[in-house]
Amino acid sequence: MPRHAPPELIIPPQNRRPTCWYRPDAGIGRSRAGLGQTGRMRIELTTEPGDPARPNEDYASVALPACGQGGSLVLLDGVTPPPAEDGCLHSVPWFTARLGGALAELSTSRRDMTLRDVLAAAIARTADAHRATCDLSHPRTPQATVVLARWDAERVEHLVLSDSALLVEAPDGAVTPLLDERLDRVPRAALVSDEVADATARNKEGGFFTAAADPSVADRAVTGTLPRTGVRALAALTDGVTRWVEKFHEGDWADLFTLVRKEGTEAVVARVRALEDADAQTRTHLRRSKTHDDASLVYAEL
Repeated sequence: MPRHAPPELIIPPQNRRPTCWYRPDAGIGRSRAGLGQTGRMRIELTTEPGDPARPNEDYASVALPACGQGGSLVLLDGVTPPPAEDGCLHSVPWFTARLGGALAELSTSRRDMTLRDVLAAAIARTADAHRATCDLSHPRTPQATVVLARWDAERVEHLVLSDSALLVEAPDGAVTPLLDERLDRVPRAALVSDEVADATARNKEGGFFTAAADPSVADRAVTGTLPRTGVRALAALTDGVTRWVEKFHEGDWADLFTLVRKEGTEAVVARVRALEDADAQTRTHLRRSKTHDDASLVYAEL
């Protein structure tokens, strides 16, 4: 039987800002029924550690199935533990790589599962990988914030857990932030120290939630579905990038989205780094925050 060439993924040779255009019918010369993408997609991804001497604890990926039907993106911000014992033999990058990999696989291959089901299964799989050697009940067992989006020809699904963000641009240019704002609502007194936060707010009722070792946390995630015709582009950002809005007040979410689209993901991270450097001494905006945080940004024009 004649065999058609597979869809072609073209990745220009940038180092820190991989950009790709997806062409479902590259080299074939005729269309194929049922494909989610019918033209070119622009995808950019930048992730950069806050400290070059330390491993990046973020995870970012985009998956475009070979069949051409839709895609998914995953963004995790690993939670840096305090210096004290956290009950685990493994690092945060070990955790985010495994959780992120499971999310990327399941969100693409198991389209019958809801995103909450995908997150629960990925958490359970990751927990099983170190349950025998680590104390998964410790409040500082490795954990992460989560942004997960999945699209096909009909819909765009989304899931957000904790303080990373997903921005959605409509065909008319309107930008909607999809956020889990529970951390912002926690009283400052509950966050005065790591010990107090762990005892009173972290993964506690009335506090905020992250993906750690309990699959049931998936039920706490902010989720929803939008019609595919109502979404032109997506941007997923860890708080190392959202500080452009939330700490430095350089503009609103629509301004940030416009900057990403016009200048690209790497340029936006560079702008954040410049703001951090300028505020490193006075700390007018940074206050007690890290001067440089891991910063990850995924941009997808659908």
